[in-house]
Amino acid sequence: MDEQQRLLEMEIEGIINDSGENIIVTDSEGVILRAVKNSKEMYGISSEELVGASVKELERKKIFSPSVTLSVLQQKTPITFMQKTGTGKVIMTRGIPLFNEDNEIIRVISFSHDMTEMEELKEQYEQLQQKMMRYESEIEQLRVRGTVPSDVIINSRPMQTVWELVNKVARSEATVVLQGESGVGKTVFAKALHNGSDRGGKPMIEVNCGAIPQSLFESEMFGYEPGAFTGASSKGKVGLIELADQGTLFLDEVGELPLSIQVKLLKVLQEKKITRMGSTKTRTVNFRLVAATNRNLEEMVKAGTFRDDLYYRLNVVPISIPPLRERKEDIHQLTETFLRVFNVKYGSEKTIHPSALKAFWQHDWPGNVRELENLMERLVVTLEHKIIMPEHLPFTQKREPKHVPEFEAPASSLQEALESLEKSWLLRASRKCKSTYEMAEYLGLSQPTVFRRLKKYGINSIMNR
Repeated sequence: MDEQQRLLEMEIEGIINDSGENIIVTDSEGVILRAVKNSKEMYGISSEELVGASVKELERKKIFSPSVTLSVLQQKTPITFMQKTGTGKVIMTRGIPLFNEDNEIIRVISFSHDMTEMEELKEQYEQLQQKMMRYESEIEQLRVRGTVPSDVIINSRPMQTVWELVNKVARSEATVVLQGESGVGKTVFAKALHNGSDRGGKPMIEVNCGAIPQSLFESEMFGYEPGAFTGASSKGKVGLIELADQGTLFLDEVGELPLSIQVKLLKVLQEKKITRMGSTKTRTVNFRLVAATNRNLEEMVKAGTFRDDLYYRLNVVPISIPPLRERKEDIHQLTETFLRVFNVKYGSEKTIHPSALKAFWQHDWPGNVRELENLMERLVVTLEHKIIMPEHLPFTQKREPKHVPEFEAPASSLQEALESLEKSWLLRASRKCKSTYEMAEYLGLSQPTVFRRLKKYGINSIMNR
């Protein structure tokens, strides 16, 4: 070996060992020609042992697997993937082919980065998420166990009928489908079914079938084994069905389930077993299923968008939650409940005038209980007056736009016109309000000013209230 070639060899060795990269160079047969000096830490054997060895044999011995070099030799293109080593490390490796003038591979150079710590952090994060899901469910059970949920209002006869049915089937293992429009409180009743059952101390796993992308549905529902697909966790993942073991699986918006998942869910319900993605091993699961939908599943079956066999498996005990417009006897208590909750939450002291409650009765509530809850929160947060009046409600503003009250009599001067208008407003406020304090809120004046104006115009009917 002449001096120039010896210097070139030294330069290459220096670059490989001091670059900070884990580099391996092989020939066209996959025989290692050079290896980084710290290979013992990465692969469990020294660079001296690696040099001269075949990557095919090293792959067979699980020194590293799969071999990126073999993949490059087969596909004749640069390749990057995750690799496991005999020391238990997870590395990201990239292989690059070098070609001669005849377009034949003469060398393969691979670069590897240790990703073990990052993968461990990813696993810890996913495990923490799963624990948090369980803890949140268990905390919720402790909060409401043994009590009727505070947001279940059962004054009306339709709701009493629903509640009686919920209590009757809660302790059974029967599958329940909660039907009703959006916002009627299906989730509340699902929790009541779970808490009233023998599984009440176990997790209730809620799955919004309309919120999970179809491409992720199977891995989220059934879980997966390590390396099941590109980007999969190296330790696998427990699926939502498995998390519900011994507890309740609540499938909200079940009508949104993809047909491919419907088939697999039906099999799970029949066999009480699941198979994770990338695995052949079955796992036994024991859960109670509660589903909810705002769609007509029977019509979906006829249209071919929902499997009839799954429909009959789910539709053991259908419970229909009536919309708020069909149980208006509950409006008063719901309003007072939400008002009390949001007053505490925002440090407010709002009250509602009986005339506003009357307007609530006249409204159809297309958004149901959720619409009422959202409206009460908005009024508590944004309204400057302490008393909620009909004119503060968005639906009364649309139906009854404000107008200037008619004068009691023609005025001969601007002063008389102003006084007539002022008296009309005072009379109007006196009819709507129970006291001069309420009138002050209504008119945007101070209470002493209201008292003086009433005295001025001889309106005595409310002065002593």
